[in-house]
Amino acid sequence: MRRVRVFVVLMLGFALLAATPGLAAAQPTRSATNQKAVEIVIARALSQRGVPFAYGGGGASGPSKGTAAAPTADPAQPDQAGVDASALDLTTPGLNLPAAVPAPAPAPRVEVVGFDASGLMVYAYAGVGVKLPRSSGEMYKVGQKVMPSLALPGDLLFYGPEGTQSVALFIGNGKMVETTDSGVAVSDVRTKDMTPYLVRIIA
Repeated sequence: MRRVRVFVVLMLGFALLAATPGLAAAQPTRSATNQKAVEIVIARALSQRGVPFAYGGGGASGPSKGTAAAPTADPAQPDQAGVDASALDLTTPGLNLPAAVPAPAPAPRVEVVGFDASGLMVYAYAGVGVKLPRSSGEMYKVGQKVMPSLALPGDLLFYGPEGTQSVALFIGNGKMVETTDSGVAVSDVRTKDMTPYLVRIIA
């Protein structure tokens, strides 16, 4: 029941954020200095749009080496698992059985210069002298926890248990800056798998 209640609160909070123009203006405002800092953070994140996704990539000084899945040519492969059962002698154990199908090899990875989710947040906040932890799970433990209905631009959104799967930067009007498989992009805020709270780094 508690999970359902939290989910409903999240959905209502983001519905209000997306559908109510000027909602953030009705909330307590930041000081002029802090507002300027948030604008710098958002501008730095937005300046990286199109930079490739790289697992382990990015830091305070910008994109850095990481890895990404290698592009595949996807050649047509014969179906190794498909075996005509009528051709098997099922009366004699251990005879005429199909060979074991090997497990698929892990997808090859290549070195790429870019950002992963937490690397992008580290870069964005470094522009105003704020040093964030390098993993999203550790980022979730710092700052001020905020209900989605009270979100302000510059707050961090987290995904997965305790924020361990990903992090994105809320920029207002139901939008966020995040890393995607195709690179840094502006996306609509997703509530699926989102943590119950956002994190405010600059109050």
